[in-house]
Amino acid sequence: MADQQRTGDLGAGISRREFLKGSGISAAATALARAPVEALTQEQTEKAVAGFGPGPVTCRLTVNGTVYTTHIEPRVTLLDALRNYLDITGPKRVCDRGTCGACTVLLNGKPIYSCTMFALEAQGQPIETPENLYREGQLHPVPAAFVQFDAQQCGYCTPGFVMAMKAAFDRDPRPSPGQVEAALAGNICRCGTYQQMRDALRALCQAYQNKPKGG
Repeated sequence: MADQQRTGDLGAGISRREFLKGSGISAAATALARAPVEALTQEQTEKAVAGFGPGPVTCRLTVNGTVYTTHIEPRVTLLDALRNYLDITGPKRVCDRGTCGACTVLLNGKPIYSCTMFALEAQGQPIETPENLYREGQLHPVPAAFVQFDAQQCGYCTPGFVMAMKAAFDRDPRPSPGQVEAALAGNICRCGTYQQMRDALRALCQAYQNKPKGG
């Protein structure tokens, strides 16, 4: 009776055990046929990408023209590396989910959310933070305009807005106010100081338009 139950669903003379055994042999044969290709791909990958972790590893970051060396776990984000390991606190932690823009820094001149990148990924690339916008007692024109037009309240979002706006002017030295405002679409102000920011960016656009070429 037991033998009849085993053979009933799978056809005469084939038991479930035999069927599963045959399936296992087929799967093994398929795996063996693919093994050389997969091994080659893995070998190439290992040569191209060095393994890290899980413990702390050496990380060298070039921030505002200075090379910093620290030891971090591979899971540490660029934001946490800057704030918690290098004491560079200009980028702010607010959402920590890549949605508010408060942690914006410039990587190779492009604005990024530093909470969405691992610090190890940023090695060998120039990083600029809000601290770089104050040199020798002088504010960069962008944060200076924020001060002039009172375009900040609690201040948590301000560093991110300033870095995103600076990137817009670096990319196009004579942008329109609409172009600069579009460049700030990834930043959010919880205090609602958008009108003051518009006043600041309009003044900046006018100043940059009147600036001599090459000056």
